[in-house]
Amino acid sequence: MTVIGLDTNILCYALDPALKEHDILSGLFRDLSPKLIAALNPTVLLETYHTLVYHQMWERGETRGRLGILLRHPHIEFFNQTKHTSFLAMSLAEKYGLGGRDSLILANFLANRVTEMQTHDSGVLKLGAVSWKGRKMKLVDPVVSR
Repeated sequence: MTVIGLDTNILCYALDPALKEHDILSGLFRDLSPKLIAALNPTVLLETYHTLVYHQMWERGETRGRLGILLRHPHIEFFNQTKHTSFLAMSLAEKYGLGGRDSLILANFLANRVTEMQTHDSGVLKLGAVSWKGRKMKLVDPVVSR
């Protein structure tokens, strides 16, 4: 089984047909299976809500409803954040020169043994990978690699 962490921008692209990247990622959820699991966390979920409501002008109820459907999807894993995640995020922020939200997203996935995160964030992608205590997570841009 492969678990792939999804960054906020990838989730937005997959959900919103108004975004030019949607055509590339529109099949993301259809491709999930017991062998290919997508991972989300609180930071990604709420950033997605914020982006869709305040930048893409989605209705709040519709946004909450669609994100709720994703949380119940059988092939989407949701990882909670803990005090441990926060400590790891601060370490990653220091080590890689990252901001708080990016550090939280990466720390959450890394702590949960996710080995790949999909993002379209050039600042994160330039790292290529992040590591912690022998764990390594590569950073991949599915917009350019599909």
